[in-house]
Amino acid sequence: MNLDELKRQAAARALDFVKSGMKLGLGTGSTAKHFVELLGARVRDGLDVIGVPTSEATRQDALRCGVRLTTLDDVDRLDLTVDGADEVDGALNLIKGGGGALLREKIVAAASDRMIVIADDSKWVETLGRFPLPIEVVPFGLGAMRRAIETAFAASGVSGQLVVRKAKDGHVFVTDGGHWIVDAHLGRIPDAPHLARSLSVIPGVVEHGLFIGLATTAMLAGAGGIRVVEPR
Repeated sequence: MNLDELKRQAAARALDFVKSGMKLGLGTGSTAKHFVELLGARVRDGLDVIGVPTSEATRQDALRCGVRLTTLDDVDRLDLTVDGADEVDGALNLIKGGGGALLREKIVAAASDRMIVIADDSKWVETLGRFPLPIEVVPFGLGAMRRAIETAFAASGVSGQLVVRKAKDGHVFVTDGGHWIVDAHLGRIPDAPHLARSLSVIPGVVEHGLFIGLATTAMLAGAGGIRVVEPR
């Protein structure tokens, strides 16, 4: 079974938790795309749900699949968000943002009663940090921000290279919100909650890819089937 088939398996398992009448957060990325497609098939069979997309790409996918959409301006609480992750640890802390949608993903997850993470089992790690940590920033004052970020790293016992993300065309990657992303290649983050708090108070840092205490369940697909993980 290839990686894409595993992602679709995880997405299909999460669909079991979706009931008619739910307001759903729709994640971004290759695994979340599978969920949106499978959700669309259920909608065409009569499932009545409404979704809030976490990116323009997901919005287009949902519209193509026939899923009704709304915004957090019109609904103040969601029943469930289903989204992927770049890394998941045993406490269900996550690194997200490889697709560049971390700000909207975190807003939607925080507005949800429950967040199910869907991923193949290669995303499971003992300690976060192997995947570069995305940090969304405003372009103004980037040099000063870099120094503040490095100070926060040192206080959290980590260090690593900071790289401004580039798009496929070679220009600076720009998020849906008009910001830049700096990817931090840290290797290992021994205290992710501490680092998350330290990054959040830096002026100019809009958001970071550490999702702490937001995920309630993970569906991890592997060769042996689906492993359902709750926070330990």
